[in-house]
Amino acid sequence: MLRQIISQAKKHPSLIPLFVFIGAGGTGAALYITRLALFNPEVSWDRKNNPEPWNKLGPNDQYKFYSVNVDYSKLKKEGPDF
Repeated sequence: MLRQIISQAKKHPSLIPLFVFIGAGGTGAALYITRLALFNPEVSWDRKNNPEPWNKLGPNDQYKFYSVNVDYSKLKKEGPDF
């Protein structure tokens, strides 16, 4: 398959940006899925030692990818401890 891509790029050099952007998009999607699987509090890989990882998050922990208007360092806890 890589041989076909290279031969198409040699025959039609205008396809090179298309291959670059499709490769970058696929790589970015794979990295984002990896980030969600490893750092998202809703995902539990170890059920015996940490069955509910979302309960260990404090109010100051930012787990969103990007936050526009919220400063997580100034938040206070509003609920009880579990």
